[in-house]
Order: sequence, then C-alpha cells, then structure tokens
Amino acid sequence: MCGIVGYIGNDQAAPIILDGLSKLEYRGYDSAGMAVFDGKEIRTRKAAGRLKILENLTRGGETMPGSAGIGHTRWATHGAPSDTNAHPHTNAAGTIAVVHNGIIENYIPLKKKMQSKGYQFVSDTDTEVLAHLIDYYYKGNPLETITKVLHRVEGSYALGILFADHPDVIYAARKDSPLIVGQNDKGCFIASDVPAILRYTRTVYYLDNQEVAELRKDGLRFYSVDEEELTKESATIDWDADAAEKSGYEHFMLKEMYEQPKTITDTISPRIKGNDIVIEELNMTDEELKGIEKIRIVACGSAYHAGVTGKYVLEGLARIPVEVDVASEFRYRDPILGEGSMVIVISQSGETADTLAALREAKARGQKVLGIVNVVGSSIAREADACLYTWAGPEIAVATTKAYSAQLTALYMLAMKLAKVRGLLNGKEFGELLGDLRCLPDQIELLLGQKEKIQHFANRYLGARDIFFIGRGIDYAISLEGSLKLKEISYIHSEAYAAGELKHGTISLIEDGTLVVALSTQPALFQKTISNVVEVKARGAFVMAVTCEQNKAMEKASDYVVYIPESNPYFANSLAIIPLQLFAYYVAVGRGCDVDKPRNLAKSVTVE
Repeated sequence: MCGIVGYIGNDQAAPIILDGLSKLEYRGYDSAGMAVFDGKEIRTRKAAGRLKILENLTRGGETMPGSAGIGHTRWATHGAPSDTNAHPHTNAAGTIAVVHNGIIENYIPLKKKMQSKGYQFVSDTDTEVLAHLIDYYYKGNPLETITKVLHRVEGSYALGILFADHPDVIYAARKDSPLIVGQNDKGCFIASDVPAILRYTRTVYYLDNQEVAELRKDGLRFYSVDEEELTKESATIDWDADAAEKSGYEHFMLKEMYEQPKTITDTISPRIKGNDIVIEELNMTDEELKGIEKIRIVACGSAYHAGVTGKYVLEGLARIPVEVDVASEFRYRDPILGEGSMVIVISQSGETADTLAALREAKARGQKVLGIVNVVGSSIAREADACLYTWAGPEIAVATTKAYSAQLTALYMLAMKLAKVRGLLNGKEFGELLGDLRCLPDQIELLLGQKEKIQHFANRYLGARDIFFIGRGIDYAISLEGSLKLKEISYIHSEAYAAGELKHGTISLIEDGTLVVALSTQPALFQKTISNVVEVKARGAFVMAVTCEQNKAMEKASDYVVYIPESNPYFANSLAIIPLQLFAYYVAVGRGCDVDKPRNLAKSVTVE
C-alpha cells in the first residue's frame, strides 16, 4: 500500500524518484506525486492515475531540477483518488512538503484544532493535517518540530519531509509502516521497500518504530522520538538486482511462477544437513520442541491458506493440535493462550499490519512467536522471538506465487522436525519424506511445462461468471488458494468449499456449464471426492480435476484432468497449486486484466 521514495545527493533527484516509484507499483496505488527543491523553492507536481502520467508531466523528471526530493504513490484511504488528494501535501506557503504512508487515526480532532487556528485544508486526506501541524510548531528546528508532532499523532506512519529553509536535509520517520534508509557514495535514500533503491545501493538501515532519520548527501543520523541520537547498524541486501526485473517475461507473476523450483531449493538447502533437517533459527532445543503442546498459526490472505495446509501437515506428522486464525480477527476475539503453546505468524513482506499486531498481542501474553517471512530485517523478522526466512527473493506481482510455495516448504520442514524429535517418524519414514521434499523442485518444473495445455483450457472460461473449487482435507486448503488466485487477478467470482459441504447449500448454485475445479490429491479421500464430482456433474457442472497419477477413476467422473506427479500426500499442495496458478494467470491475461497490479489490491497491506 502506497510507496515512498526520497533522494538527496549529487545527482538529480526527480529521475531517481520516478525510477524508484516505478519499482513500487506492485504495492498498489491510484495517484502519484513529487516534491523537489530546485535551489529556490520546493516545486510540487502530482496527478491521479498511473505513474506514467506524472512521468509525462515532468518529462521524466527534467522539468523538476534539484538534488533533494521526495515522491509518493498513493492508495486512497481518506478521500477519493484525485490530483488534490495525491501526495505530497504542503503547508499554505509551500515551504514544507510531506509524503505519508499509513493512517492518522486522530486526524479529525487535529484537523478541527488546526482549523480553529486559521488553517485551511484543500484535500480530504488525513496527511494534510501533518503538513499544517509541522507548520504550526515549526520555529526553525526541523527535528524538534517533527518529534513534537509525532508525540501528538495517533496511528501509523512512514514519513518523508522537506523543509525549504533546510534544503540540504530530508527527514524520515516511521511507526508501524515500513520505511528503509539507504546510502551510497553519491547520496542517501528513503524507500518503502528494497526494490525501489536496489539499483542504487545495497546498504540499508531499517528504521524502528518512532525513530527519525536525518539524511544529507554526505551522511545519516538517527534519533529517537525524544531527540536522542541513536547508533544503528547497516544491513547489506544480497538480492540479485535482476530478480526485481521481468527478465523477458510478459508479467512478473509468470516470472515468479517459474522461479518456484529455485525458491523451494533455496529455502530447503540451508536447512538440510546430511539426512537431517536443522532449523537453527528456531533457537530451541529438542527438549523445548518436544514441550510444545499447541500451535497457533496467524496470517492473512495466501499466507493464511498456507497456514491451513500447515495445520493438516503439523497435526498429521507431529500430532500437535493446531489452530489457524485470520490475523485481523485474532486479537479482537480475546484468544485463550496458555503455557506450552507457540504462535507462528506468516507474512511475505514481514510488514502486514494485522499480522504484526497479532504478533505483538501474542508476545504481550507471554507466547513464544515464530515468524515465517521473506523480507530480511522486516518488522516481523525483528520482533518475533525466532524467524524462519523463506528465501524467495523479491516478489513483485501482487498475487503471490513463489512466496506462498516457500511458506509451504517452511511449514513442511517444521512439521518434519517436530515429528522427528517427538519420536513419531523412524529413520526410514523421515528419509522418505526428505527424499520427496527434495524432489519437489523438479516435479514443479514438469508441471510448469504443461502451461500450453492449461492456457488452452483457460481460454474456454474467459467469460465465466462463477467458478467453484472443492476439495477435502489438504485439498480444501489448496482450493482456498486456487480460488483466491483466480478472483484476485481475473475478477471472476470464485469460491472454495469443503467438498463435503456442497449439499448443505452450495450445490444450489451449480447450473449447466458451471466450472467446478475438483482437487483430489489425498488417496484416503479419492472415492469421497469422486462422489462429490458425480453430484455436481448431475447438476450440469463441467469438472476440471487436479489429481494424482494413480487416481485413474477420476477420468471417468470428470471432464478434464490435470495429473500431478507422485509425492507424499502431505506435500501435495506444492504440486497441485501450480496448474491452478497457471489457470488463473491465463484466464486473467485472456480477459485483458492487469495481472501484476489487480484493481483495488496492494502487495503489502500495512494498514488495518
């Protein structure tokens, strides 16, 4: 959600800001703007719509000279998308410019206070309050002013601030919304996410909550919200810069689907030592692992769906009771958290607002929290007691594919580790599971090779109004993710149901020609699922089945079959999801949808 890029240094700022913002388009936005100090004043340009409009307005930044500036892509919360509501926002004199990610929760009383002081507002945003508050308190010392304002606002924020009478400095601050600071030999940067500045530097600093950064072209300083200077350690980003580019693929989503074999290899390889799984990041002895009596998995969206699969795998292999919670509900239902339990939070970005809030709630109640995240140095990675990284590299498409596969892999390894230390797997059983785990990358390569077959089938359903996904057990978890992939990028109404629930109401929605995607990867449930397929076929449904090679009976029951290679049933999601990702992708492409940036969605949901 929203994107911030700022630069101060020896080079022209506007082209760098535009380039950085283009790398953040995946976050979702509806307008864009920049503010640059040109040597005399702060000049601001902003426009509703795609970043290309701003690029054209400024001729790629040429009409906005200056070596210090801030830019923003806005995802509307307060106020409709418009030129006026776009960021940056300024004070009346135009001498202070602010870009902001997050939500100022007490902006209404603050706005009323400023209006009573004679300040006039031109936008509908909560952010404009910040510009006027800074102006109100400003007496010549930017740092003192910013910290005073931060003590008075409630909510979440990542800020970039320019002062016309301090043109050699950019200020940044954060609370709950991600913001990083970067540095190279020509200047300093701020950004919402690493891809924005990866082209320019790999040296970054992660701002913690209620910290302020002072950026000059020749150095950085960090302060607490009480103006105490801080010492921070830099981190080095080891992502391949090319990984954040399309590399000849039509869309990032397609590229990232094809990166899944490597992603799984990169996630498992550091943790397989000989014929054992070693997860050093857990920071737990075998005895402590044995003592876990209950696990709660908390996540949002696709990460939640990975958690649902994790429940089946953890309970099946390790025999530990598992509850899975949608993060946005977890802390509001006053969960009962007892001793002997562990909370696992899952997030690609490590900044998902609801998941981060759930983590803090769990820790406040004395729970040990394990984070499964992709972004090194993210808030969840820093605040969790332990962090199991998924080495997926940058994921740009809004609809996750490779990060989801990496999350599944991390959960498989955790379940296997727990099962082994609890004495529930003998050496032979563990070895067979490990062998199947190692085979997943090659098997996924084989499934990706079926893309033309899936594309041909997908073209038949470009005009579909409703599509249903059904499955039992782990297949239900696969159905959840397959349905989400389709609806979020193709805009076709799609729902996932536990197959056994069809006759409790859902089957009334089936009519002639309705596509039903039936997942059937669990041998113990083959016959049950075939019965459900027969039920929907009798009501006129056309059935696409995704099943295992040994389930030949499905050919007679369904209309179209995609087979996945032989593997342990616990790992079936990693294989069955591939044709569903391809199906969703080709339906969306065929319908002319913006696959990488679907409407109304953002990659990183950093506000509640």
